[in-house]
Amino acid sequence: MSADGGLLAPVWAGTRAEEITSDAAWLRAMLEAEAALARAQARLELIPAEAAAAIDRTAAALVLDPADLARRARQSANPVVPLVSDLRRAVPGAASYAHLGATSQDILDSAAMLVATRAVRAIVGDLSAIMRDLGELAERHRGTVMAARTLGQQAVPTTFGLKAAGWLAGLLRARARLRELRLPAQLGGAAGTLAAVAERADAGPVTALMLVEVFAEEIGLAAPAIPWHAERSAVTELGAALAGTARALGKPATDIVLMAQTEVGEVAESSTGGSSAMPQKRNPALSVLVRSAALQVPAYTQVLGQIGEHERAAGAWQAEWLPLREALRLTGGAAETAAELVAGLRVFPERMRANAELTGGRLVAERLSAHLDPRTLKQALSAAGSRLPVPDELLDPEAYLGAAAELVDRILATYREQP
Repeated sequence: MSADGGLLAPVWAGTRAEEITSDAAWLRAMLEAEAALARAQARLELIPAEAAAAIDRTAAALVLDPADLARRARQSANPVVPLVSDLRRAVPGAASYAHLGATSQDILDSAAMLVATRAVRAIVGDLSAIMRDLGELAERHRGTVMAARTLGQQAVPTTFGLKAAGWLAGLLRARARLRELRLPAQLGGAAGTLAAVAERADAGPVTALMLVEVFAEEIGLAAPAIPWHAERSAVTELGAALAGTARALGKPATDIVLMAQTEVGEVAESSTGGSSAMPQKRNPALSVLVRSAALQVPAYTQVLGQIGEHERAAGAWQAEWLPLREALRLTGGAAETAAELVAGLRVFPERMRANAELTGGRLVAERLSAHLDPRTLKQALSAAGSRLPVPDELLDPEAYLGAAAELVDRILATYREQP
């Protein structure tokens, strides 16, 4: 595995995602996979229980240098080969039972799914915290009038509650998709036939299939119907869920950047947002970090699940490792950062109302078209002055909110129905 390299990735630096996806965490997950395989084989009496116990203890205590392992992995194109050599040297009495019947991809894929499971669990936790705070914002500002903006321009009245509810709706879908993931263990042997297991005395195909189930149980992942060495839909689905989550997190971050502009001033972050050159600035730093991750994750996930040749891919599989880790850590970092962003968000309803009245009632021009003939409306819109020459009761933005409040209630009801 490569060096962690967090200097240029502050969105995940210092977050749980950094720890969960570190080189050390990947290495630990590979050793956990080897230990789980030994325990599963012992349960089916394929190897002695004493050997499995020795492998389990040794794998739990073994300390390896990820950088050294990465350098030695160049000779085999994956880090599992040198890892297995080190593990076998550390258990001389049970060396022949370590990694028995497995191939490198079995261990690394299982480790990847284990790391991903832990990262997704943390992301879901952060999403739940964000959604709780967004739900409170939506309810509190259910009737807080502001200008909706389309193509960057003021359009018609809306409420900040509806905007927050829209952010909430996107995260509801993202969280549901993450929760639906059933990340599988990997165990197929050299070419996905489990032949090395089935060939052992008194084993056979049935026991080989049972081993997959028991291994998955031991490592805490879903049991696959068949090995998926070259069928990468599990990784593709994981990538799509991460990309969707990053985009859902990027939406409020992008809106907050625009709403926090000096001349808009409708919201402000809790971050200090310092500038190295301009001491007067308070940049929306948290939003910038989240948005940067949201722009990167979809690009990384494009590399995942590429079509490989025959039973084992040459290059396509190896190409997944770094993009998968970056997608996990960027999404995880964005979720934790967004939780801080939303929890500390300051909202200024009076500025929202003032901005909604900047155009002298033109924000409700769509409404006026239902009450004035086209010629009169055109004359009114082109008239000089800060306020349209029409009855005041037609210019109240609160009277032209449509079903905004009901839409907020609908999203909140959906949110509250979720476990």
